[in-house]
Formats: sequence, structure tokens, C-alpha cells
Amino acid sequence: MTPHPDPSPADPVDAIVGQWAAVRPDLDTRAMEVFGRIHRLSRTMDDRMEKAYARFGVSRGEFDVLAALRRSGEPYTLSPRRLSAALMLTTGGMTGRLDKLERAGLLRRSPDPHDRRALQVTLTEQGLHLVEEALGTGLSVQTEALTALTPDQGDQLADLLRKLLAGTDEDQP
Repeated sequence: MTPHPDPSPADPVDAIVGQWAAVRPDLDTRAMEVFGRIHRLSRTMDDRMEKAYARFGVSRGEFDVLAALRRSGEPYTLSPRRLSAALMLTTGGMTGRLDKLERAGLLRRSPDPHDRRALQVTLTEQGLHLVEEALGTGLSVQTEALTALTPDQGDQLADLLRKLLAGTDEDQP
């Protein structure tokens, strides 16, 4: 696909900013432009990713659980607590996802051999197969969205977003 020519076409955020400029010309709306677009882009991509993963019978949140297990490396096992921390979920939210994924045969919970009071969550062969396929599909959806940018622009955007996130993330050192 051909990248959009510069300057970029007007979007709904431009209309909002224009309205504010008409009634409050004293406001600096740059932050509104940036975060309004980030919010709209996030919602659009969330919808696209949900559709991509739905083809595999999982939601984006359920895919995230399977992906966290896959990224952990063999034997693809983590404690529910580590999964919750990795996905920034409450343990209650994680339990619902684990229940559904276990019923679907995509993971299994078992006693932790090192701590009788704890459980461990392991990706099954079926779960491993599903996450590998869904990962490729999800990356294709994301890559397609990036065709609006040149490779250099994509790199620059990734760097700028990393910097912005580091400046706003309270959990950063």
C-alpha cells in the first residue's frame, strides 16, 4: 500500500480542535490532538484485534493470557499471580479468563510442585497451536494499519510513544 501523502487529511479530532479554537482561541490544544488521536486509534485497533482473535474462538484478553504463557518460554508455565501482574489484571479478572481457557482445553491449572498452596498455569498443545496462529493473524492486522506510514515514520512513532509512555507511566523506575 502507498503511504498517505503529507499533509495528512483532516480527521474528527481536527473538527473538535477547530471548534475549541472558535470558542476558546486562548487554549493550547496540542495535548488534546495527541491524546484524542491515541484514544481513537486504540479503540479502532482494539476492535480490529477482537475481530482477528474471534476467528480463533478467543477474545483479545484471552489471547493475552495465552500469549503471556507462550512468551514465558518452555514449559509455558506461570503462576496465576505472575500472569495477573504481567497483564495488569486483578486476580478475580484473571480467574474468569483462566476458567474459560481451561474449559476450552487451551491451558491447564495444576498444583505447583514447589509450593503445595499454589497453582501453576500451563499452555496445552492445543493452546500453543492456537496462540501461534492467532499471533500471526494479529500481527498482520497491526502491520496493515502501519502501512499508512513509511518504515522510518513507524520507527519514529514507536520511539516517540515509548518516550511519552515513560514520562507518564507511574510504574517506571
